[in-house]
Amino acid sequence: MPIPTASTRSMVIGKPAWLLALDSEKFFVPCSHHEHAKKNEKNICCLDCCTSICPHCVSSHRFHRLVQVRRYVYHDVVRLEDLEKLIDCSNVQSYTINSSKVVFLKKRPQNRQFKGSGNVCTSCDRCLQEPYVHCSLGCKVEYVLRQKKDLSPCLRPCKTLQLSPDFHIPHDDDEANETTHSTIVEGDEPMASSDSENLSLPCAKIIHTSRNGRRYICARSTTSVTDEEYMTANMNRRKSIPHRSPLC
Repeated sequence: MPIPTASTRSMVIGKPAWLLALDSEKFFVPCSHHEHAKKNEKNICCLDCCTSICPHCVSSHRFHRLVQVRRYVYHDVVRLEDLEKLIDCSNVQSYTINSSKVVFLKKRPQNRQFKGSGNVCTSCDRCLQEPYVHCSLGCKVEYVLRQKKDLSPCLRPCKTLQLSPDFHIPHDDDEANETTHSTIVEGDEPMASSDSENLSLPCAKIIHTSRNGRRYICARSTTSVTDEEYMTANMNRRKSIPHRSPLC
């Protein structure tokens, strides 16, 4: 039976790699792999690769354990439901955001010392509600390692962890559909005109394709019309017989 080395033992009793990633990785910064794409903020942590990724990177990590990191009062939070699959979060104060309970990842020390009644965080002296004694996951991990020197009893086996069903994963087609495609077809067809106006000018047909697939065709002249020709055409329109509504 092999004797565990000091490095192996530190991995067992200390912080696992995914927990170190949640604590050290930077979130809500642009992704260097998709710097020109929209919605490229890194708000996901891949627990198997131990790195932060953006929604465009999800396809490359679709078989890994993924957890979404949210933002609350300028601090990183994770849904309590997701964290409880990985580690015991008892006695950690949770907060409700959009009908979901979340937990802060890092400690949030207070500038002023708490003087009122109630519980105080075991690591950063932040005032808490009953019956909580830790203000964040980081504070609990620090307390457990300080008291028991072993974090393994708090860890839970988790082989699969996917993003919530309502999480939107962008695709390449989404950005293509956001703009309207235009196709210019050159032709010699005359522009539409009234009976008193017969201008046989070369024109270009512009075909616009909208999101829903409909095609709209509009004609645009490719040659300039002089002011005299424009005034003559308008005068011919004014000379037409007006249509009045019948008297009642």
